[in-house]
Amino acid sequence: MTDLSPSQYDALERAITDGRRIAVYRRGTEYIVVPTRLRLEGSREALLTMHPTTGDRLTLYVDELDSIEVVR
Repeated sequence: MTDLSPSQYDALERAITDGRRIAVYRRGTEYIVVPTRLRLEGSREALLTMHPTTGDRLTLYVDELDSIEVVR
């Protein structure tokens, strides 16, 4: 599980605003996605994302992630 720091939340929010790609690691798998929204589902933070090539939607829960990096 990951606890995002304030600077990581800022970088994630900028990536959402700018439409930049992020690399997300969950259970040993890397996902390169474009975040579209961060929202609460119950008591969990959900990151709504889109695959940059296919446009497929994927919901990732922040408490299940190993790490998040903004791709520059």
